[in-house]
Amino acid sequence: MDETERENFRTLLGAIGKTRMPFGKYGPAAVPPHGMPIHDLPIEYLVWFKERGFPKGRLGELMAVVCEIKEVGMDTVFDPLREANGGRVSFHPARPREVRFQKE
Repeated sequence: MDETERENFRTLLGAIGKTRMPFGKYGPAAVPPHGMPIHDLPIEYLVWFKERGFPKGRLGELMAVVCEIKEVGMDTVFDPLREANGGRVSFHPARPREVRFQKE
């Protein structure tokens, strides 16, 4: 890999590191305030988009790259991005806070 390719890859990783999911299950409504970083999206979610079509534009291009990197098992390439932003963003759907028991 020559220096130009390395710089292009660094630029690509920088763009991936700044991009957050703007809609859907991992968007700002579910992962406030800005949505989940695309490099932390589950592989299953990315493969779902791969099968049905990634979004148009730069978001789709970046999601396709993240999907390819994760499919070949190179997810650790995103670790410096995670460290720079305080760690991996996890997603836990809200659980019901109230438990109701039936009266006998």
